Amino acid sequence: MWPDANETQVLLKRVEQEGASATERLWERHREPLRRMILHRLDRTIERRVDASDVVQEVLLKANQRLADYLRNPAMPFHLWLRHIARDHMIDEHRRHRVAARRSLDREQSLAAPAFVDRSSMDLAAQLRDPNLTPAAAVLRHELERRFRDALTQLDDNDREIVLMRHFEQLSNGDAARHLGVSEAAAGMRHLRALRRLRTILGETPSLKGEA
Repeated sequence: MWPDANETQVLLKRVEQEGASATERLWERHREPLRRMILHRLDRTIERRVDASDVVQEVLLKANQRLADYLRNPAMPFHLWLRHIARDHMIDEHRRHRVAARRSLDREQSLAAPAFVDRSSMDLAAQLRDPNLTPAAAVLRHELERRFRDALTQLDDNDREIVLMRHFEQLSNGDAARHLGVSEAAAGMRHLRALRRLRTILGETPSLKGEA
């Protein structure tokens, strides 16, 4: 999901050498991965008021303001640094829209809408589709996608977060560990535990092959 780290390093070097034009290429390269990361995590009630693209733009503006500091001290991989800014911004959005105006937002929820039919889930499900499936296989895949989305919402925040990081953002175990502030062994165990819980919800028995 995230751009190749080596190519990002080349762009960062060009930012230092070329300035604004290279910086713009850097942001454009990370815009879509950042949008997907935000879309998977944006609170559904907030999403009706806040467009993910607007959140992306605000995050990139903040990142641009802090880029010089990052270049002076790149203490973590660039995409993890960008994720941290995005996560902090989404926490602020949640506090501002969900907590401060909880009642008005909750009243806006549509009772007719399915619990998990929103842009985040549709975007997530799109990654599982195979355009070459037969109609019968497509129906089966659609049902599996629905079950998976429902199961994902039943995980606690920590388990859902590591599943999203490892399987939808395709972060390495090391990157996930750095983001979570834990050891790689702890991140690996958390990932394994989350998969076991997900399979339990889905009614599947974990296998050694699947856990690997």
